[in-house]
Amino acid sequence: MQAAPQASYCLITVTLTHTGADHVKVAVALPYTGWNGRLQALGGSAYAAGNFDGLPQAVKDGYAAVTTDAGVSLDGLDTSWALKDGHVDQTLLTNFATRSVHEEAVLGKAVTQRYYQRPISYSYWTGCSTGGRQGYSEAQNHPGDFDGILANAPAVDWTQFAVATLWPQVVLNQSHDFPSPCVLSAFRTAAVQACDARDGVTNGIVDRPDECSYDPRSLVGTKLVCDGREVTVTAADAEVVRKIWTGPTDERGRRLWAGLPKGADFTWLAGTQPGPDGTLTAPGFPVAVKWVQSFLEKQAGFDTSKLTYAQFAALFRQSVREYDDVIGTSDPDLSAFRRAGGKLITFVGANDQLIPPGGTLSYRTRVERTMGGPQRVNDFYRLFLAPGVEHCFGGGGPEPTNALGALVDWVEHGKAPATLAAASADGKTRNLCPYPRVSRYTGGDPATASSYRCR
Repeated sequence: MQAAPQASYCLITVTLTHTGADHVKVAVALPYTGWNGRLQALGGSAYAAGNFDGLPQAVKDGYAAVTTDAGVSLDGLDTSWALKDGHVDQTLLTNFATRSVHEEAVLGKAVTQRYYQRPISYSYWTGCSTGGRQGYSEAQNHPGDFDGILANAPAVDWTQFAVATLWPQVVLNQSHDFPSPCVLSAFRTAAVQACDARDGVTNGIVDRPDECSYDPRSLVGTKLVCDGREVTVTAADAEVVRKIWTGPTDERGRRLWAGLPKGADFTWLAGTQPGPDGTLTAPGFPVAVKWVQSFLEKQAGFDTSKLTYAQFAALFRQSVREYDDVIGTSDPDLSAFRRAGGKLITFVGANDQLIPPGGTLSYRTRVERTMGGPQRVNDFYRLFLAPGVEHCFGGGGPEPTNALGALVDWVEHGKAPATLAAASADGKTRNLCPYPRVSRYTGGDPATASSYRCR
């Protein structure tokens, strides 16, 4: 037990093992005063399972808080734990995928109850990206762990997402055409200008990038000034961008996954940068590169830049075949979570540049198909699209201002959120609408939420 005199909470760390070789830490932060009777569990990002830096804020908000490292690295881009003697460490993968999140819930409740000598009143999950996937894993596999789950920009269908986001690197390398960041930015700007006004207001935001029909070929021949010199956009550049926006396909041209949203930043998934000799290269999305290296090829130094389209499609199928039962987080049957009385809120940035929002929309569609349509699903699970918002936050669009508060109201008072209040960094407000409804401008000040309606 650690308790510095100036600290506002007691931090208890539990270490556990499943094999004797793995050592999982679960940290529980307990406020000395002002505990609201609730537990908040915190999720991770990329290949990190937890968020230890978030504990103080959760405590400040009155919660007992818990998170875990799952026995893997706290560095979200470190997968050195994945391989052991050339084989995937199944214990650590299981920890990271599902087991440690459940144990986080169980231990967080037990430690909190022991400390305060009374049971918690409600338990909540909060996470984005990997933390979002972990929240969905709990709803699918351990529906009684949490009363409410806030799972944003979730990496659901992990086995598909983690290969699909390597597609831009494959396209760039197989096309032997590497548009500069300046050229890619011009395509992004052109798409926004073409589709911005579809929602009734021109504000630099494409509300529904999936409905934007802008054709990148219209930019061919345009002259740009990049780094002080004039360049001309080529047909090859436009074809690269078209494939990246369309998303990955298999050898027969069948769509495998959603593409990068039109209007999203190219840098993470499709960014190019100078190599040692100054020519442009495509390093690829680190999360996808690490997945292929560590879990599929099982070679930490495997060079993903050499992958052909056929090899990419084979890796996509291999990923699902080998790991969907372990970390897929793709089960659309949430009936046990609904029966347990659980409530689930998700918001996804329409400009998500790391996890294309089409993956979450596809999952939601499968849930609706499995569980009786959008109205029945909205009784316990609401999905909100955030126009202009990037991965988890940022991008200039309106971000939810108190999504956890909305979840608490739903769980504890039965007040399902008709909208999520949201604001952008420059003070503009706009309520987010529950999918499949979208926000439309109705007149008045476009910087004010009252000027929009859900339709």
